[in-house]
Parts: sequence; C-alpha cells; structure tokens
Amino acid sequence: MFTGIVEELGRLTRRTDGQDSSRVEISGPTVVPGLSHGDSVAVDGVCLTVTEVVGDGFVADVMAETLARTTLGRLTEGDPVNLERAVRVDDRLGGHIVQGHVDGTARVISRTPGDRWEVVRFSLPPELARYVVHKGSVCLDGVSLTVSALDEDAFEVSLIPTTLELTTLGRRQPGDQVNVEVDVLAKYVERLVAAGAGGTTGSAGTTS
Repeated sequence: MFTGIVEELGRLTRRTDGQDSSRVEISGPTVVPGLSHGDSVAVDGVCLTVTEVVGDGFVADVMAETLARTTLGRLTEGDPVNLERAVRVDDRLGGHIVQGHVDGTARVISRTPGDRWEVVRFSLPPELARYVVHKGSVCLDGVSLTVSALDEDAFEVSLIPTTLELTTLGRRQPGDQVNVEVDVLAKYVERLVAAGAGGTTGSAGTTS
C-alpha cells in the first residue's frame, strides 16, 4: 500500500529483457536504505517487489502484462522514475490510498504554465471515466493528485512547484503516456451499490 507521495526521483540504470519479462535495476539512494528482499516499491506508480539490493539501487522483475499495460515497458536505461516505499502502519497518509495496481494509461494533451504552477491536461480512457470525479483523487505515475477540471474525455490536474521539480510529471510533454490508478474507494463503492441493487458490474482491470 502506498500514498502517492513520491520520496525520490530515481533512475533506471540497467534493464535486461527476457522472452516474457524484464529485470530492472533502479538507483534510489533515498529509498534503498532499509530495503530488503521481498519489500515493495512503487516505480512510476507500479508496485514492484525487490529481489535484490545492490549498492544504492535495487533489482526487480517486471512481468509481460505489466510491461504491456504500463509505461514501464517503454523505459530505457537512464530514464528517471518516481519512487515510493510501501507505507508503514504508523505513517501519515499524506496523499490517498494507492495500491500500485495501474488501471491504464493516459496521454498528456497540453500544459498551461501559471505563475508558479502548471495545469496539465490528460486524456481520459473511457473505461476509467466513471471513476474520475472533479476534486477527487487520481494517481498519475505514482503521484497523488486532485482532479481540478473534468469533461467527457479529458481531465486536468494542477502541479505545484515541488511536484514539477521532484517528479517525472514536470518533464512529461504532450503525447507522453503516464500510468493511471483511479481511486480504489470508487471501485468498491460501485461494486457495493451494484450488489445492493441485485446486479453486478465490471471494474477497471488492474495490473501490478
């Protein structure tokens, strides 16, 4: 479980591709201390399991489904990535409840600079539209954000200077893809309402 508060901008230092998976090594001097085999780290919002700690980095395996359904499949050596360790029970919940199970990807449509912030507009995948609400929470590349505007096929978020400087969202340009995880509470509510009405409904597919 994560909160969407990025701890560090790490970097992919090595990638070894197999037939149906990849092994990645990611540098992260801030998050690595205390990590051990089996721990969870969100990498651009995707929950990965640490298989080895190497110096100031860690190694993780990424399965074919995750490579195909998230932006991790497009990463190359040297690319920056957002990193967050799993939340502890006694931690503050600074963002919102994030599972690290990506529901899909969205495309950057535009960036509008403000005085000290930027408004970034993203495409809204049709299968996720019902889970995104104005002033609600959404996780983009592992960053907990509030939806500041919404229409039928797009939504906007406002990025403060800290987010622009310390996460990959400050670097994303129109046309770039980002990982999207919608608010899991919305999916639970949908399921409960459907069950109460005597029916069932599909939910957004997830990957980890």
